[in-house]
Amino acid sequence: MKRDLDAMSDRIHDVVIIGGGITGAMIAWDASLRGLSVALVEANDFGHATTSGSSKLIHGGLRYLKNLEFGLIRESLKERRIWEIIAPHMVFPLEFVMPTSGFGSKSRWITGLGLALYDALAFDRNWLNDDDKKLPRHRVFSTKRLLAMQPALNPDGIRGGVSYFDCQMVSPERLCLECIIGAVQNGARVANYTRATQFKYGISNGMRAVNAIEATDTFTGARYVIRGRMIINAAGPWADLVQETAIGGTAARGLIRSKGVHLITRNLTRNQAVAVQSGDGHFFILPWRGHSILGTTDTVYKGNPEELCVTEEDIELLLERANKVLSGTTLHRRDVLHAYAGLRPLVDADPAADNKNSYNASRKVEIFDHSRENLGCFVSVIGGKWTTARLIAERTVDLVGQKLGRTLRPCTTETTPLPGGEIGKFQSFKKRAMQKFDFLEPNVCENLVLTYGSMAEDVASLVADAPELSECVDARASDIAAQVVHAVRQEMAMTVDDILFRRTGIGTLGHPGGDTVTRVARIMSSEFGWDAAETIRQVEATEQQFINPLSAAEAL
Repeated sequence: MKRDLDAMSDRIHDVVIIGGGITGAMIAWDASLRGLSVALVEANDFGHATTSGSSKLIHGGLRYLKNLEFGLIRESLKERRIWEIIAPHMVFPLEFVMPTSGFGSKSRWITGLGLALYDALAFDRNWLNDDDKKLPRHRVFSTKRLLAMQPALNPDGIRGGVSYFDCQMVSPERLCLECIIGAVQNGARVANYTRATQFKYGISNGMRAVNAIEATDTFTGARYVIRGRMIINAAGPWADLVQETAIGGTAARGLIRSKGVHLITRNLTRNQAVAVQSGDGHFFILPWRGHSILGTTDTVYKGNPEELCVTEEDIELLLERANKVLSGTTLHRRDVLHAYAGLRPLVDADPAADNKNSYNASRKVEIFDHSRENLGCFVSVIGGKWTTARLIAERTVDLVGQKLGRTLRPCTTETTPLPGGEIGKFQSFKKRAMQKFDFLEPNVCENLVLTYGSMAEDVASLVADAPELSECVDARASDIAAQVVHAVRQEMAMTVDDILFRRTGIGTLGHPGGDTVTRVARIMSSEFGWDAAETIRQVEATEQQFINPLSAAEAL
């Protein structure tokens, strides 16, 4: 996978996609599989914003029952199963334990009835070949049993409990990247760090129409004109801003930007996730890579999306919620190993309302054809959720086919494994990989399997040719030098930040130490030919991801 803006600008594509998060990536993959020529540009790195700022869940949306959004729940539950099929190395069942209380909507029996409906809507959840991926139905149990399962819970007010299953991603960033890789394997041209800055227009079917974008390489400042028969705005939290640039006025479809903050701490629970109902939202303690994720917030964000950050107030809020849920342990600021935030782009169904409520806003999607406002060949994808990104892409590409007047191949993303997903049953594949890559440490091999799936051999072959690349770059984890080399040569990693947060998980559990950051920078320097000044600049830029706001912990 090579970044080649000259090649991207030398032809007219059927589809030009703005945005390399999961929605844009899925549209690119679907369109390429259906015979369309595709170009995709991303202003930052693939999956850097909302895609990576998620709770790492593939879920049906249990809480949407309260809003009676049965259609959205059913769609989400079907897509949950599809993700298990097409990404078996990255999507796994996760049990949630939920304390119940009182005699109203949060009681054990009312919650159990809701979960019975959730199970019924997921009637096809076990239409899978891998028994390890199948999801049991919900359970209802006593307070005693609940506390035996999760003794860290604060027992005050608990009157029994329930459990249910959804799914968790090992790495949403890499799952997005595999969609990009799949698109490239089918002929798509893609480029990260390429910002769409202007639109160019012509006439189509008697109306003004977008026929190209002007994009700027953010590294060099070079500008390119990328032409397309259809332009798809899949810019997530920036989608309304892209619309305004394209139409030269107020966005036709507004967004509510919902800020979701998560904290990474030491492991706090036993295997299962803990889900707590609250009057103003929901709170999770999620097991992930031997640690816990605390989250999430769901508040309207009115600032510049580029300036999103985690504040000390955000951290204090989540720690306060966690300390109310837990008993026998008190989390302090110093216990926060890492924090991250994302913006959920939600459809603004009531633009005239002054007081927006992001938590109660629907997660439905709108695929808006701007020909309805006399701007042709331009479509914006607004809203949606991680779990339904594949279905959103299918519907978007269906519309593209209609607009182009072409009969496209049928959509096959429902059954086509992602590039790393051709593994069959996961445990059997892992066993075979352990035997095949016996020259690697078992923990390294397992990490490669979870990170790359069937593409793990691409990384392992680098070690076979250069054994020194088997050295772990992070003493805490199992990531090796070969992964850094592979990310640069094959996965369009351009910065140290890309490596630490989106090609590997080295930085996602907190600061790995200065030696690790420097080691990664030196490997990349060798690949790119950076001079000493650029290597230092890369290290310093990456350090900023940890310094603000987490350095405040040092004062406690």
